[in-house]
Amino acid sequence: MPRTRGQQTNWEKFMKLTTLLTSAAMALGLATGAIAGSDKLKVGFVYVGPVGDGGWTHEHDQGRKAIEAEFGDKVETQFVENVAEGPDAERVMTQMARSGAKLIFTTSFGYMDATINVAKKFPDVKFEHATGYKTADNVSTYSARFYEGRAIQGTIAGRMTKSNVIGYIGSFPIPEVIRGINSAYINAKKVNPDVTFKVVWVYTWFDPAKEADAAKVLIEQGADVILQHTDSTAPLAAAADAGNVIGFGQASDMSEYADGPRVSSIIDNWAPYYIERTRAVMDGTWESVSTWDGIGKGMVGIGEITDRVPADVKAEALALKDAIASGAYHPFTGPLNKQDGSVWLKDGETADDGTLAGMNFYVEGIEGSIPN
Repeated sequence: MPRTRGQQTNWEKFMKLTTLLTSAAMALGLATGAIAGSDKLKVGFVYVGPVGDGGWTHEHDQGRKAIEAEFGDKVETQFVENVAEGPDAERVMTQMARSGAKLIFTTSFGYMDATINVAKKFPDVKFEHATGYKTADNVSTYSARFYEGRAIQGTIAGRMTKSNVIGYIGSFPIPEVIRGINSAYINAKKVNPDVTFKVVWVYTWFDPAKEADAAKVLIEQGADVILQHTDSTAPLAAAADAGNVIGFGQASDMSEYADGPRVSSIIDNWAPYYIERTRAVMDGTWESVSTWDGIGKGMVGIGEITDRVPADVKAEALALKDAIASGAYHPFTGPLNKQDGSVWLKDGETADDGTLAGMNFYVEGIEGSIPN
């Protein structure tokens, strides 16, 4: 029976369908190939402050940029700034993981539990938590031995104070901050037995107004040197206004105050670690580790010591830096007692990492108590 127009044999229908399926498969193959060829490792960063804080968050963001410079179009980075420590941090991390991030750096101590919680939900995502102590199969921790830099600051402060009163602005009473206060005090006391420390707690990492107020209170109490474990340049601004007060850059160089009160700084250098860990994810060698490096490994840097510091004091500070870097000197070397007078370290004995990691006491000579 002859076919009318529009009729097709079963064979023709089969061949047409085969052609369509083949074309679709080729198109899908090309698309898949294109995606595979342009796959990028997505790397996320969660920041507690703004990238323009001039301190802690600024330096973490420099590390993020270093990843981009190192790996080019093989990576895609993203960040969220001003993320509060708490439930909101968990929300941000979850969104990052759902958006395809396979490596997430959570850059504040208060993100610890949120990091662990989100990591459980995304076992294929690698997490790196800064300054914490909880790990998992897909969670590493990393921190810097900031207390090594505090020893150098304490030495300069002890030599340069005229009032013998040194002010210290603390963020939160956690071991990281307490270690810094103790290290600065111990090493200031070694060069100036008459030195005293006054500590003001502000319960924030970044709040320029609170930090400035704390600096002003300390200056009013006679401090002519201000140390800080907070993230903004506000304490240096307050020192500049006072005119006869010196201070130090915190986490970043804060060099805009180098012609004024800033006489040196502690610089957090995260870039090499961030590059190393990103490469490990790329080549499949990433594993959960706990890293705690200092001056010797380059994770803690000491910013330029300005000419406001006498030459002999500068030489002493740089010699101390070299001794710490080589391991010849440990900032916590006995004899040292706890604040209550009980023996902590005997003569020549150095503190172990376990004690330092959980430090919850002042050394003898520091006034006041540590808040709960």
